[in-house]
Amino acid sequence: MDDWAVIRVAVAPLCTEYKAFYAGDTGDGSPTPGIGHESAGEVVDAGPHSIVKPGDRVVMMVSMACGRCAICESGHYMHCEDWRDYEAALGTTAGAGTVSQYVARPSFLFMPVPEDVSLEMASLAGCGLGPSFGALQKLNAGAFDTVLITGLGPVGLGGVVNARFRGTRVIGVDPAPWQAQRALEMGAVAVIDPTQGNAVEQVRELTAGHGADYAIECSGSVAAQRLCIDATRRLGGMAFVGVSQEEIGLSVSRDLLRTGLTLVGNWHFNRQDYGRLLQVIRRSDLLDLLVSHRFPMSRLEEAFARQRAGETAKVLIDPWN
Repeated sequence: MDDWAVIRVAVAPLCTEYKAFYAGDTGDGSPTPGIGHESAGEVVDAGPHSIVKPGDRVVMMVSMACGRCAICESGHYMHCEDWRDYEAALGTTAGAGTVSQYVARPSFLFMPVPEDVSLEMASLAGCGLGPSFGALQKLNAGAFDTVLITGLGPVGLGGVVNARFRGTRVIGVDPAPWQAQRALEMGAVAVIDPTQGNAVEQVRELTAGHGADYAIECSGSVAAQRLCIDATRRLGGMAFVGVSQEEIGLSVSRDLLRTGLTLVGNWHFNRQDYGRLLQVIRRSDLLDLLVSHRFPMSRLEEAFARQRAGETAKVLIDPWN
């Protein structure tokens, strides 16, 4: 295709692909076939209308957005209503999943990586930092606020990084001991095990009885979604980030009218905020804690097993080993 490009993948971060793997699925649950939807690398081929060229260092945006509609032009590419069909466009699914050596995408989805940023760190602009960064932008959380983050997997721990970069006070929620400890090492003031006691009451005890100013739900669990709504103060805000196919019970009067709570959905960040996200990548001293493991492709199943056990933050895959 004229506006597509191909990159040689230097690093492929893992998200929740392990869930599909253990469910016996050949994909990762995303609209694009294959395993993986995050990557960074170097452009090796580009069509005549590509906005990147061979030799460019780039990070791939997590999407198959068209790049041409009003929504894409506004920067909210993840909400594009006209996602491209990879197989229909290229006649193959090769290079669709990012846990591979080469990846093809419309060039609109490749963002330049500055020379002072490594490709490993740039790859965190995918699901490592992107979803929670976009959520915090929408909520406009700052240094005077307390943010509740439920689900401390790689996306939630990325939320801790973004929240601490803004100076916010962080309360985490997760039953996995390894991930709870990592959040505390990153600067969370407390991590609540939702299986032990009343989590809403515990959040209120940590916030002078009022509840968190904002909440970001990263697990996709209905119970966690409900917790965020119930544990956020009146006139606060809550962002849904974790993917979920289940329905949550919501009372308009109880949950919204009487509380003044603002609920937002956030899949990723606005493309126009990429420069701001790069500042987090450049300046945060927590990225070494966010990247907990590096595995060669030959040990992918071992990486999945560690993720399944809740004993990782962000995992990076080297597709060339």
